[in-house]
Amino acid sequence: MSITSSRICAAADRLQGFVGFNRKTQTYLVRFSEDSFGLDVTEASITPTCEFVWQAEDATRMTLKRARIAFLMEQNIDDRLGIEEALRAYVRRDDLPEICAERRLLKPEDAQLTAQRA
Repeated sequence: MSITSSRICAAADRLQGFVGFNRKTQTYLVRFSEDSFGLDVTEASITPTCEFVWQAEDATRMTLKRARIAFLMEQNIDDRLGIEEALRAYVRRDDLPEICAERRLLKPEDAQLTAQRA
């Protein structure tokens, strides 16, 4: 089965966990619950990983960022994050443009529902 942009986008939407930005250390942190970040990460900076990998271009279009997927892959917790082969192939294929799609941001509760359905 070939890897299509729709399969890559679906794999991105199935990512699990949360990313928060620690202003003190200027680094991103990956956790699996919003409660596990501590005081150095503001609640406003905590993003579901399935949204972290997308960057807004305008009101409706977003780009699936290879660098953000690569950051998640560098954590070496692929199974827990739910990184699938479609996303690995997307990161490897830097000779192709990044995927830009019409989509809306999920609220954290929507992301949990998506993960439960997968």
